This record gives sequence, structure tokens and C-alpha cells, in this order.
Amino acid sequence: MSLAGLIAGLALAAQQAAPPFTPNLPPPDPAVWWSPETPRPSSDLDPLYGRRLGRREEPIPIANGVEPLLYRLWGLQPLQNQLVRRGEMMLEVWARPSRGVRQTVIRVTTRRDGRAFVQARAGQGCCTPEIDRRVDINAELPSEQIPALKALIGDAVWDQPRDVTVDYGDGSVSPVCLDGVAWDITLLIAGQARHLRRACDDAEVGSIAHVLGLALNAAVGRDARFDAVFPRGADVSRQHMAYEQLIASGGLLKPAANARPQPPSVPLPPEDEREAGASAAIPPTPRPVSPPSGF
Repeated sequence: MSLAGLIAGLALAAQQAAPPFTPNLPPPDPAVWWSPETPRPSSDLDPLYGRRLGRREEPIPIANGVEPLLYRLWGLQPLQNQLVRRGEMMLEVWARPSRGVRQTVIRVTTRRDGRAFVQARAGQGCCTPEIDRRVDINAELPSEQIPALKALIGDAVWDQPRDVTVDYGDGSVSPVCLDGVAWDITLLIAGQARHLRRACDDAEVGSIAHVLGLALNAAVGRDARFDAVFPRGADVSRQHMAYEQLIASGGLLKPAANARPQPPSVPLPPEDEREAGASAAIPPTPRPVSPPSGF
């Protein structure tokens, strides 16, 4: 190739690589960035979407150890922001292994219109700001699962101490849990929240086994990656049996030395008070712990 041909070829290549000419455009309006149309999420993603506190309503104190921003990382609306009204409930279950970074959270919501939903998450909460390998489940529950869930509102399990130690009946207590799963369960209804924490002792976990079974049954079977975290599925019969054996042998659950009080209740507005007798409420005073029934 001649020198003239080489120069012509290079000039053509440079011309083709040059960006196309564009006229001077005005800068974008910054206000447009903040004014897109916000789509309404489906009920599966956010069952109580769009609720605002009424003039006489107050937020319910939540003290389950989960900060609002942590909920955002799990793709959930913070429990602190949820407005549950009379006839509705939210049940939330966290599973935290003492060894390892794999965690799960299950949230079940029942609404006054008779529908119920489950939101479940599994992931690794370590090493990066986001939740790694997160698995999301958002689904409506079949109607046959709803009555058992709603029956939890008046269940005696919520009379148990918030934090416990296991007394085996001979004065000995359960050792500190170093290898197992800690469970946090929270029930949220109109004006009230109750939180229980149970460590990895089978008898201790067995005291809330029927609650765990209902929550797990709402989530398992929907995603194989989520199910891999729970190889026994919703079966918590081993823990339930351990608790029954504890009670039968004269043992009991005692408030832990550092037991925390439950968060205070919030008075319902007058329009709800007129019909307060029509809905169950969490008993405000503790009663002796008894084995769960119907599981």
C-alpha cells in the first residue's frame, strides 16, 4: 500500500471513530429526577401498602432487635412502620445460627379482608453491605392456613417471659448456647406487640414450636433455595417433644436474669374501643407457662 493510501485509510478510520455531532441540549431539569410516578406494589410485596397514621393513632413500639434500615437490606418494609388495625396481625420469625452467616426471616400478614400473605427471605448477612445470595418469597396464602394463624393472637405462648432460662427441675439450668439457632418471634396486632427470644436448647425452642411450625409451613415448599436452609421443613416435633418432656419431669422456663420487659401497648382510638370486645387481644398479665396444644 502506498503512503498516500495509508494516510487516507487512517483518516477514514479516525472519521468513523469520531462521535456524531449533537446540537447543544439544555441540561436536564433536576426536579424531574425526583418526580417519577411511583408504582403501587402488589399485596404480595407489601400487604399493608400506603397506610398512614390517623389523627388518633400512634405507632406501636417495636423492640425485637432489628433496626429499620436492616429491614430495608432484606427487602422488607420495617416492622416499625407497619400500621396494623383491629382484626389484623403480623407474625415475624427470625432464625439466626450462632455459627455461620446464613439467616432467614419469615413475615406473615393477615388482613381484615380475609386475605393473608407471606414474605420470606434467606441470605448471608456478612461481609458486604447488602444481604448476599438473598432469596425472596412473596406469596398469598391459601385460605385454609389462615384460621390457625389468626388463632395465635390469643395464644398463651405470648404469656411466656420474653427471655428465659430452662430449669430442669433439679435446680440445674441450660448452659449458654454456643452452637445452634436462636429464634426471635414477634406478634404485632392493633395497639400491641409481643416479642419472644429462644436460644438453641430444644426444650427452650420447643416452647414456641407451634408458632415456628405455622410460620415455616407458610414459607417452605415455594423455593428450593429457601428450603435448603430447613432440611426438616416445617417439622419442629423434636423441639416440641423436648418441651413436653421438660414440663412432665417438673421443669419449667424461668425469666432470664437479664429478661427485658415487653414494649408498652398503645391505646386504641375511641372508634376501635367501641368494638374491642369483638377481637382477641394478647393477655396483658403473665400466666404460668403451659405446654402448647394442638400441634
